[in-house]
Amino acid sequence: MNKLQDWPEPVIRVQSLSESGLKSIPERYIKPATDRPSLNMEEDPTNMDVNIPIIDLTGLSEDGNNLPQSTMDQISLACREWGFFQVVNHGVCPGFMDQVRETWRSFFHLPMEMKHAYANSPKTYEGYGSRLGIEKGAILDWSDYYYLHYLPLTLKDYNKWPASPDSCREVIDEYGKELVKLGGRIMKVLSINLGLKEDRLQNAFGGDNFGACLRVNFYPKCPQPELALGLSSHSDPGGLTLLLTDNQVPGLQVRKDDKWITVKPAPHAFIVNIGDQIQVLSNADYKSVEHRVIVNSDMERLSLGFFYNPKSDIPMQPMEELLSTDKPALYSPMTFDEYRLFIRLKGPKGKSQIESLHSPR
Repeated sequence: MNKLQDWPEPVIRVQSLSESGLKSIPERYIKPATDRPSLNMEEDPTNMDVNIPIIDLTGLSEDGNNLPQSTMDQISLACREWGFFQVVNHGVCPGFMDQVRETWRSFFHLPMEMKHAYANSPKTYEGYGSRLGIEKGAILDWSDYYYLHYLPLTLKDYNKWPASPDSCREVIDEYGKELVKLGGRIMKVLSINLGLKEDRLQNAFGGDNFGACLRVNFYPKCPQPELALGLSSHSDPGGLTLLLTDNQVPGLQVRKDDKWITVKPAPHAFIVNIGDQIQVLSNADYKSVEHRVIVNSDMERLSLGFFYNPKSDIPMQPMEELLSTDKPALYSPMTFDEYRLFIRLKGPKGKSQIESLHSPR
């Protein structure tokens, strides 16, 4: 029997809770004291001016990589030291980025019964959802979301995409095409920076048979933001993530040197982060990094996470060219399908999953 058949208890939409005018949040959403944003990691004055690197991709196009070496070095350093960076002048039209964000905002403001037509189950997670993980009684995150597939084409199903607002499916489709192209360009840069041929990392993902999916996160206003998280601390299980954030409201926090840094998004930037599969393939030259999302009481927030993933049934293991007697393989082989079952069953749990993959010595 499939463990992921259905949710263990009735699903409650966080947006409905938020809009009901409640003054305190249900116990199900109150994080343990050590995980709350207010107690252990309040804005440290020394962190106020810190931000993840912002990198100009002028020169990186479909026609080829004409990035100056200084930019290649900036990306290399960001991958090794942060696992996160922002990209500007990336080739995706700013006006289109705004259109996509506002199209999804309109979807989340549709009447609840229209959204319920797309309610998801943990079997595939596709559609409109409000939780990650199927542990009964688990403490939940203060967010709703929509999850859909672009690639492989065998999983792409327009009927599982919202039909409203008008032209929504066309906008979503075009966005996927743009981000597949941008993701492919960045993959080549990462591959070269690892000292490999430019197509080596892409080939390890399955060449043209890679996966791509979208998770749109909606974080409603929260009356007690100091007790909750919009998304618990985790590293992304997939390959490469391209995040389009809210243009008004910050919320993403990245773990750096045991402190939580609140990301300040540059206008019309994408935030790029390394996922667990690239950590495995690079034998930890590049590391995925824990991140989480805080919420606030005054404003809702919306973000779009695009995941550029390996083909789901290829065993992922460190690439041979990066191994030596001094640096043997750190990870045992595992397919992405097997790997992502962990987060789908247990929900976001820091970096506990990739750390459990370490090869026995």
